[in-house]
Amino acid sequence: MPMTPLPAKHRTAYINARLLDPASGLDTPGALLAEDGRISDLGPGLFAEGVPSGVQTVDCAGACLAPGLVDMRVNIREPGEEQKETMNSAGRAAAAGGVTSMVALPNTDPVIDDVAGVEYIARRAREEKRVKVYTYAAVTRGTAGQELTELGLLGESGAVAFTDGTKAIASAQVMRRALSYAKTFGHLIVQHPEEPSLAGGAMNSGEMATRLSLPSIPWVAEVMMIERDLRLVELTGGRYHVAHVSTAAAVDAIRSAKARGLDVTCDTAPHYLILNELAVADYRTFAKVSPPLRSEDDRCAVVEGLIDGTIDAIASDHSPHDQESKRVPFAIAEPGIVGLETLLPLSLQLYHSEKIELLDLLARLTAKPAAILGLEGGQLIKGGPADLLIFDLNRAGRIDPETFESKSKNTPFEGMPVQGRVRRTVVDGRTLFDAA
Repeated sequence: MPMTPLPAKHRTAYINARLLDPASGLDTPGALLAEDGRISDLGPGLFAEGVPSGVQTVDCAGACLAPGLVDMRVNIREPGEEQKETMNSAGRAAAAGGVTSMVALPNTDPVIDDVAGVEYIARRAREEKRVKVYTYAAVTRGTAGQELTELGLLGESGAVAFTDGTKAIASAQVMRRALSYAKTFGHLIVQHPEEPSLAGGAMNSGEMATRLSLPSIPWVAEVMMIERDLRLVELTGGRYHVAHVSTAAAVDAIRSAKARGLDVTCDTAPHYLILNELAVADYRTFAKVSPPLRSEDDRCAVVEGLIDGTIDAIASDHSPHDQESKRVPFAIAEPGIVGLETLLPLSLQLYHSEKIELLDLLARLTAKPAAILGLEGGQLIKGGPADLLIFDLNRAGRIDPETFESKSKNTPFEGMPVQGRVRRTVVDGRTLFDAA
């Protein structure tokens, strides 16, 4: 009986590239071969004698080829607020920004606090067939801060970590139980670090808030919550991650905790690295975020924390809002900015200003967030997924929200000159974005 022939393999060669892999320290001219969605080979000598026939070829023309970005903090808004963003529009925005994996926050409507919610996100991601979408599950039911969810069952169903999203876990007893329970399964607890009783304002405390007559949030609201939680990490031995660090005091506290050997990680977002509280002058609601933009001293301390390794990752903190949520008086405007499509160029500003090495910066956007959440990807390795980003390192341009794929355009960076442009985004060997 004749044997059924094996299906032909789909192979693509990426040639004339600058290969960048933060996980291994690779930075060399070379090429990469993707075969059926996986990386089958890469290196400086690959295709020295030419690309074999039958292999699709992509000429990178000297552009950088790196792992696709792993964005560990994204508000997708689906289900519940599809007028602001959907799985489809967020997927397109992620691809346009070079993001190949994103992790959705659970503060949707309804909240992702049960197996059905986790499975819904996975199903919608499969239906859209765009970038890879993972999800957090809530720590407490309805993110109400009281009753713990079924962390073990939710983890088995695909939740990569646990957080109440844009709400802090205010109760020390609830946080203690969450850390202990999560430790049993090896799960991570992610905290929005704001002491709620101090976080009822609209911007950072200081001279600017006084001049604008706006209710404010003091910097201690962040570090008080972190320092409390760090004591609970010492008590329980749990895994703990601080989201969007924004103050010097928080950086110092986390640095000290790491020196003591606690299992603690943290991230920040580009707006805390680039902007300070002056960005909200003239009541600019597009610069209203949570936690708020801080002082220039805080901004510099966050940059230093990124450089010295205290801050492990950069996340977009993508928070899309429609016009009705932003074009209102500052005190009642919703906090948050879109970030998927500006994550790479804004982060590269730190490299271009000679504050951080390129591989170190890319590590905060790829390998490190992947490692924190236990995700496949974030590195160029034989046998690994062909989740790739090709970008022009020095291509100059300006941020134009009218070109965004996101349904929402709320960014304070409109018109800002940047260097760095995504040329191609590849997920499992499939090209999802091509700027050519």
